[in-house]
Amino acid sequence: MARRNIHSSTKRSSSTEQMLLTPIESAPQTALAPLSVLPLYMIIRSLLTTTISSSPILLPPSLWVMSVLANTTNPILNPDKNPLLRFFLKHTFYAQFCAGEDPVEVKQTINKLKDIGFTGVILGYAREVVLDDAQTKDLASCGEGEMAEECIRNEIIPWAEGTLETVRLAQRGDFVALKFTGAGRQALYSLAERLPPSAALADSIDSICSLASERGVRLLFDAEQTALQPGIDIWTVEYMRKYNTSPGNAVIYGTYQAYLKSTPQTLRRHLMIARGGGFTLGVKLVRGAYINSDPRHLIHDTKADTDAAYDGIAECLLKRQWGEILRGDSQMPPVCLVLASHNAESVRKARAICDAGEARIQMAFAQLQGMADEVSCELVSKKPGHQDAKARGVDAYKYLVWGSTGECMKYLLRRAHENRDAVERTRDGRDAMWSELLRRFKGVIGVSV
Repeated sequence: MARRNIHSSTKRSSSTEQMLLTPIESAPQTALAPLSVLPLYMIIRSLLTTTISSSPILLPPSLWVMSVLANTTNPILNPDKNPLLRFFLKHTFYAQFCAGEDPVEVKQTINKLKDIGFTGVILGYAREVVLDDAQTKDLASCGEGEMAEECIRNEIIPWAEGTLETVRLAQRGDFVALKFTGAGRQALYSLAERLPPSAALADSIDSICSLASERGVRLLFDAEQTALQPGIDIWTVEYMRKYNTSPGNAVIYGTYQAYLKSTPQTLRRHLMIARGGGFTLGVKLVRGAYINSDPRHLIHDTKADTDAAYDGIAECLLKRQWGEILRGDSQMPPVCLVLASHNAESVRKARAICDAGEARIQMAFAQLQGMADEVSCELVSKKPGHQDAKARGVDAYKYLVWGSTGECMKYLLRRAHENRDAVERTRDGRDAMWSELLRRFKGVIGVSV
């Protein structure tokens, strides 16, 4: 859709609605407001969700309702069986955070994000294996006899098929998020005991990795609770060794949580393994996702310590230089980095390194779809003399999941809890949306913006 200059004396559309829908540029010498790249419906939808998420009155009952919907066995409360409930959720919270229910919807969402200026997406499969207490307690027997066959049939195969379909939906250059525990009991047991994956699970993982490599899609292996993370690290490094053989290019990425005190040491160890093994280390750097369940003594004492760790690790990896946070005494091996952060300051620091020409690796920025749009759009907003983010050397991605409305409810509940835990950031997002809406309104009535 064509952009208009609000100070132009040339023809204007007679439709006020059309002008509201069209992002408005300031004078040519002024950088475009970041959120101006978003269509109006996304601004309004984001404003609705962030208003609820930042309200101490509206959020608690909303969380309760979503928790009921995510865990119910009542068909009336199942969005996949109740068309009225499905319609409401599909056009509000689902549309805000999710990609679609089928391949057609997913491709439409990906194309819309690319039209805005994003390089691509990080796509995840929403369906989760749900285990009852008895199944969770009896993990040791999941590899034997009939129970092993049941685990393969009801847990591993559905997980593998869903992940393979996700890889097929992703486009060349995109990422797919992979969660090992989604494969069920055999995965849980092997990870907890730091064992290799079972034969059936190993075959499934290899088929996923091979397909991703063939299609030019990259895989992000998710981090999980610290009790399972050592096992995940072992698997991740082995699959990197097998598939990250092209210097400076990675198919497999591990996730490293900067809020853990042990992360610099873990990352250094993996870098040394990569150097000795002659493969590229794929790193997805996050602050951390399990602060409410991981043992407190394993986590940095203050947020400032976590921020320093995150920014220090990011700088070392971007420049391929050891530093105060990430120490080493030999040449750093090839690295590929996904910098996943909703922290505007961290993103700007990393962006400054890239803009200064000091980045020595392949890297991308990433944020969750429906969250931190003011941060994401700062990366992709158009500036004079540049056509899009990629033209300026910035790769920016949005993470989102696909699946039916009912399958996505647990994911939506986690996003709601995340907004609650980061209420200050959520308020910043709400205020940014209000400001952008006001900016567009002023443009319509002819007030300088």
